[in-house]
Amino acid sequence: MKKLLLLEDDVSLADGLCYILEREGYLVEAVKTVREAKEVLLCRAGDYDLLLLDVSLPDGNGYEICEQVRASGSRIPILFLTAADEELQIIRGLDSGGDDYLTKPFRLGELCSRIRALLRRWSIQKAESSSEILSDGSLTVHTAQNRVWKDGALLSLTATEYRLLCIFLRNKGHILTREIIQNELWDGCGDYVDDNTLSVHIRRLREKVEEDASHPVRLRTVRGFGYEWRKN
Repeated sequence: MKKLLLLEDDVSLADGLCYILEREGYLVEAVKTVREAKEVLLCRAGDYDLLLLDVSLPDGNGYEICEQVRASGSRIPILFLTAADEELQIIRGLDSGGDDYLTKPFRLGELCSRIRALLRRWSIQKAESSSEILSDGSLTVHTAQNRVWKDGALLSLTATEYRLLCIFLRNKGHILTREIIQNELWDGCGDYVDDNTLSVHIRRLREKVEEDASHPVRLRTVRGFGYEWRKN
């Protein structure tokens, strides 16, 4: 049974989400403040399979929790619950290491679908070939360890960035449309994902693997088609 940590200060919403998610077969633990979430994750971060984080909270915001988790090296799936469909808020959430977001008010069916997709991706990532090594020039991916090195230094990637990099390295020299990439990343649920989300993940990946992210030579945009990872 998968265990979720919910950070939400709206008691009525939190109670409703716990009820629905527990009916879906999840174990849910709810906290109301950033302080509580930090304390729980400090002691029991490994107990959870996914984090649901509200953005605006009385003592801070969900970005702080996301950044703390990513700084620890964890790639646990993180889904943000945002109060407003504002691009800057969404970009900040993804920039801090989040994997996905939902704008309130959201449909419960869509929330459950997003959670299932994130958990599937996480399971697939952990179960992917134990012996596969992907490489391109100074980049090396050891799928057995879910780790990436560039010029011998370990790269810090989110789960989505890691999966995105693997998709490109397995398809070097091939142009991939945004639709293909989104469906690979979100396990056939790409239609639910805002188009801007992929753009943010692409930008973040470039910042980590390119020498100059503003002039990418590895991960190219093919206008009108999609993206291509150029063979070295």
